[in-house]
Amino acid sequence: MTSNISERPGTAVGSAPGEDALRDLYAEWSEIMAANPDLSVRLLRSLFDEWHQPTVEPEDVTYREDVVGGVPGIWCLPRGADASKVLLYTHGGGFAVGSAASHRKIAAHVAEALGVIGFVLDYRRAPEFQHPAQIEDGVAAFDALVEKGVAAHDITTIGDSAGGNLAVSIALALLAQGKQGPGAVIAFSPWLDMENKGETLVTKSDSDALITPELLEGMIAGVLGDAVDPKTPLANPLYADFTEFPRLYITAGSAEALLDNATRLEERATAHGVDVTLSIGEGQQHVYPFLAGRSSLVDDEFAKLASWYRK
Repeated sequence: MTSNISERPGTAVGSAPGEDALRDLYAEWSEIMAANPDLSVRLLRSLFDEWHQPTVEPEDVTYREDVVGGVPGIWCLPRGADASKVLLYTHGGGFAVGSAASHRKIAAHVAEALGVIGFVLDYRRAPEFQHPAQIEDGVAAFDALVEKGVAAHDITTIGDSAGGNLAVSIALALLAQGKQGPGAVIAFSPWLDMENKGETLVTKSDSDALITPELLEGMIAGVLGDAVDPKTPLANPLYADFTEFPRLYITAGSAEALLDNATRLEERATAHGVDVTLSIGEGQQHVYPFLAGRSSLVDDEFAKLASWYRK
């Protein structure tokens, strides 16, 4: 997929009005965090709950709060969707911020594009709950869906950023437990590298409006603490064994500092025989599908994703 590279970092030449909304939001967050380095976790969570703002409310979708497997969340229910197929969505936010509320619109857009229903998890967040609590919640919700009669292969784990990590690691955990895992995995701009040493953290530092090594370092400390090795495969899937892993779809933006998390995931999974599709949005920021409803590039990406899903 291609679009014109930006004149200013991360902004497409000739972009339609509103397509800068995500970059502008990230830039504002960065300014606020730089000016207030001692923001409490509560205030950071309030800030990141604005994540839904660049996303247009999808049409013909209703929402319902629920608890699945002991984990609260929000159902996204597009009109006419196949209720036998479920997207199990884990939100991004460094395992510490973000919520089902901040991500319900992006999840609903994906569910609508794929013609299925989705459940966005409000999993336990760091630093109050460290690794592997987030994975445990995802596995518990997955198991509960299966117990309710949803076929495992009709569940897709999906997430963005840290939630993209979880979408992958939940599937890995299910395999490790000898269970039937999801039929597919979708990761938007996955953040996987708990060692914080990716090359694009440096090479994309001028174009990424949000992600910095310092921001990630604080989030790593929050979720791993001092007890978890950053090379632990379920915390850092770049060290995982992907044998028998389901087919995998990865997106990332070419302007984002986590780009090489996506490319390294593709390389590792492919080396283990996984059917992998990687799609890069030219000039796009971290988790650019948040521009759903206002970006033709995201429209095209979701059409491509739907075609892949229905294969």
